[in-house]
Amino acid sequence: MNLPTLRQLQYLVAVVEERHFGRAAGRCFVTQSTLSAGVHELESLLGTRLLERSKRKVLPTPLGEEMARRAQRIIAMAGELVEMARHDDLPLCGPLRLGVIPTIGPFLLPRVLPEIRHRFPLLELSLIEEPTERLLGQLEVGTLDAAILAFPYAVGSRVHEVFWREDFLVALPKGHLLANQKSIAPKMLPRRELLLLADGHCLTDHTLAACKLKDMKTSTVFQGTSLYTLLQMVAGGQGITLIPEMAIASEWPGSGEVRLVPLAEPGPHREIALVWRETSFRQADMRLLAGTMGEIFRASAGAT
Repeated sequence: MNLPTLRQLQYLVAVVEERHFGRAAGRCFVTQSTLSAGVHELESLLGTRLLERSKRKVLPTPLGEEMARRAQRIIAMAGELVEMARHDDLPLCGPLRLGVIPTIGPFLLPRVLPEIRHRFPLLELSLIEEPTERLLGQLEVGTLDAAILAFPYAVGSRVHEVFWREDFLVALPKGHLLANQKSIAPKMLPRRELLLLADGHCLTDHTLAACKLKDMKTSTVFQGTSLYTLLQMVAGGQGITLIPEMAIASEWPGSGEVRLVPLAEPGPHREIALVWRETSFRQADMRLLAGTMGEIFRASAGAT
């Protein structure tokens, strides 16, 4: 049986993603005629059309779209074979593409990355910040090696290792009626003042679950795009919000106008974990990375 070559699969993926032969050829560092011939050879080998061509545009057929998606995985796995051979006996070295969600990145990464780079100088980290669903999609097709996510969250068959557990605190304007409480029970929260992140941020779901307020997701007066935006709104007296413990040590403009009060609800309210594919050849590296991040972050937070 004749099988497609990796080069042919790379050409197909490039055309499907770029929707243009010229741009796809540039991305693959070949001439347009070479790329076009490679895709044609692939179609001949498979006995079917993968692309719809016209003078103005190129579109994948449904089969071409699906084949490109699967080809991404094959290409990623081939790359892993090369990396596995290069770094067979060294821990945490070589390229590692790591994703992180926006409600974790600003508070975790600055505190753990310097020490990680010090301990593992041969590690070549590439970082991307995206919402959870996008990171899981990139993990699936192999464009990411691992992601730092917040749980509870359904991640299917992917492997994850929790390295940090934390509770939420209520952030209020300093002059708020509840600002002098030692702790605040969920039933004490003024619902009409609660500020949340927009849909797509899992922190919103975790916040509402911790407060037992799952029914009010669409009734809040404001939905922000970042935790810093919500805190600025609180500092300006526009409402209240909840923040995770890892954000406490961070400074932000207006922080002096905000009072933080523990949420009187048993925790942990969320868990932070490293997630990776169960088929990854770097299982030991991932567990080492998760354990190292947890160790460094606990030390920086003064935890035992």
